[in-house]
Amino acid sequence: MEIVVVDNSSTDGSAEMAADEFSQVNLIRHENKGLAAGYNQGIAHANGQYLLFLGSDAFPQSGTIAGIIEYLEGNKGVGIATAKLILRNGGLDWDAHRGFPTPWNAFTHFSGLEKFFPKSKLFGQYFKGWENMEEIHEIDMCISHFMLVKKEVFSQIGLWDESYWLYGEDVDLCYRVKQAGWKVMYLPRWQAIHYKGASVGVRKQSQDFSAKISAETKAKARQASIKAMEIFYNKHYANRYSSIITKLIMLGIKILAKVRG
Repeated sequence: MEIVVVDNSSTDGSAEMAADEFSQVNLIRHENKGLAAGYNQGIAHANGQYLLFLGSDAFPQSGTIAGIIEYLEGNKGVGIATAKLILRNGGLDWDAHRGFPTPWNAFTHFSGLEKFFPKSKLFGQYFKGWENMEEIHEIDMCISHFMLVKKEVFSQIGLWDESYWLYGEDVDLCYRVKQAGWKVMYLPRWQAIHYKGASVGVRKQSQDFSAKISAETKAKARQASIKAMEIFYNKHYANRYSSIITKLIMLGIKILAKVRG
C-alpha cells in the first residue's frame, strides 16, 4: 500500500508536519486549484490498481480498505465502492448513499418531502432511504471522502472534472462511471468514521473542529456548492429536459444561493 498526500497550498504547517513525521508518505505540494484537481495530482503519482480517495476528516476502521479491495477483486463489474460512513454521533452519513440529483429528486429533497417520506421510492430517491442499510447493494453515487475506485475506470472515462472546485466532483464522476456501464456499490460490512465538514466549516457536525476557519472560506464553500449544481445540470441534464424545466431548475438554484447566503 502507498499513501499519497496532496497538499493544496496549506499555510498551517500541516505539509511540513507530514514531511517530518511521516516519511513513508509521498507528499505532493500543489497549487490550490480545487479538490478535483488535487485528486488528479494524486492519481498521477499513484501506482496501485485501486485508488482510495480519502478526505482528511475520514477514518477507515481496521480491515475496511483490505476488505473492500477483496470485494472489488471478486466483482469485476464494480468500478466504485464505498463503506458505511458513520458520523461522530453514531448516525449514518447519508451523503455516502445517494441517488443522482435529477430535477425530481432535487425537488423532493430541497422541498422537504423526502423528510416526511424517507422510505418512499417516489419521494425518497435522493438518499434511497428504503434500502436495507445493513446489506450490500448498488447505489447511484457516494461522496469522495471515502471512495475506492478501480484505476482502470479512469483509463476508460477520464480523470476528475476540474471544473468543480469543491462539491459535485463526486456526483459527476459516479454519473460518468455508471454511464460507462460500471456499478457503484455500498458495502456496509466495512465502516469509516466521517467528521463531515471539518475542512470547510459549514457543517454543524464539525463546528467544534472548524471554529478557526475564516468566514471567507465558509462563504467560498457555500458558493462552490451552488456552482457545482449549475455545472452538473448543464453538463449532464440540460439536453435531457425541456427548456421550461431547465429554467425552473436554474431559478431554484438561485433561490437556494440566496438562502445559503
